[in-house]
Amino acid sequence: MASITQLHTMLKSRQISCQELTQQYLSAIEKDNGALHAYVHVTAETALETAKKVDEKIAAGQEIAPLAGIPMTLKDNLSTRGLLTTCCSRILEGYRPVYDASVWELLQKQDAVLLGKTNMDEFAMGSSSETSCYGGSCNPHDTGHVAGGSSGGGAAAVAGNLAVYALGSDTGGSIRQPASFCGIVGLKPTYGAVSRYGLIAYASSFDQIGPMTGCVEDAALLFDAISQKDDRDSTCCGAKEKTLPHLHDDIRGMKIGVPKEYFTGLSEDVEKALENAQEAFRSLGVELVPLSMPALSQALPVYYILACAEASSNLGRYDGIRYGYKAPHYDSIHDMMCRTRSEGFGREVQRRILLGTYVLSSGYYDAYYKKAQQLRGAIIAAFDEAFATCDLLLAPTVPTTSFPLNFTKQDPVLTYQTDICTVPVNIAGLPGLSLPCGFDGAGLPVGVQLIAGRFEEARLLSAAYHLEQALGCQKKTQWGVQL
Repeated sequence: MASITQLHTMLKSRQISCQELTQQYLSAIEKDNGALHAYVHVTAETALETAKKVDEKIAAGQEIAPLAGIPMTLKDNLSTRGLLTTCCSRILEGYRPVYDASVWELLQKQDAVLLGKTNMDEFAMGSSSETSCYGGSCNPHDTGHVAGGSSGGGAAAVAGNLAVYALGSDTGGSIRQPASFCGIVGLKPTYGAVSRYGLIAYASSFDQIGPMTGCVEDAALLFDAISQKDDRDSTCCGAKEKTLPHLHDDIRGMKIGVPKEYFTGLSEDVEKALENAQEAFRSLGVELVPLSMPALSQALPVYYILACAEASSNLGRYDGIRYGYKAPHYDSIHDMMCRTRSEGFGREVQRRILLGTYVLSSGYYDAYYKKAQQLRGAIIAAFDEAFATCDLLLAPTVPTTSFPLNFTKQDPVLTYQTDICTVPVNIAGLPGLSLPCGFDGAGLPVGVQLIAGRFEEARLLSAAYHLEQALGCQKKTQWGVQL
């Protein structure tokens, strides 16, 4: 798996043209996407137009940006002007936005080559990508297992060598969990570091856009490119500093907390891989500090109450009148809205809207929503207390490795529980990163999660880079472009 820096060098030195590189990825998508189902919309014409422009700049002796000519992909909930953006939902079938997401605007300025839009759980609600109206993505390490969710298509594309990098969104673990399942790096930035303008909302106080890459250096490069202040998102203030210059900072003497609440219910393979990650940190001169954070026991119910309440509000705009799918047969305006939503939304989205509407309804607001907001404050305070004594926290990304296809249909609650290690970061608005730290007995990847204080991405990525070098757990798959 070639890195962004390696490909940038190859393009500048003319070892390969951008059009040749892009065509290799488009051919690989045509060959392998049927098995991996990573992409739901391929944008070959757009990709080749940009590739031609990059080749012309190189031929003219012009400097090119670090991301110029690098084939990449976007999750299907990131708005792309004139290009399909459906959130993998029937209710947005055929929708083409009239504007670009801020992150895509920034990448276009660097001449990024967009190969297409990747698969996801419908409206980012799920942990396997199987709630997609197009069908789920498969894990490149074993196509009988899921790629994870909700950004499963992006993870499958990167791990399957069908894109150099992807941008996903993380509401409760939707970048980190599929990154763990597919053996790649996934970064969920601090809430407010990256603009959400043009991200089709699931839960507005939790959603965050971030990179999915083959290595930590690529994640740092991408984070630096997209973490800029944007007045169109009132919550966005950009990054505190550039992270790439700090990647090689010495981490000896760093204190990393290990909260015991994260380490219950782990599979044996995950537990062993996490022990190896901790031992690698010790060999790097890092001090591991045992911690207890009792408030984390409430994280899962807090997340599902608050996120579903926000989804209930955000998804109210899909009424069959303004845009998207409209029921063909109805008796009244009210009947049209009911039929549109019943026919357009999938079962999981309907389930979460109903749950959110219930906790916001009269008589239940104080008992559920208000109580969850109070507990959110307690979880934030617990993290603040932990970071008063530690530089970072270490935890599993997911308690298990990737589960088999169709597992989610057996018991949705079991699927919700796979978010138990990732949702606290979203509740507190913190940056979190997953990187590969080993494999289970069947060869499926295991991810370790590092968590930092607000806007401490430079420290987070530096520690992750050193751990990545010490572990060396990247495993190339047989799919896609082999560079």
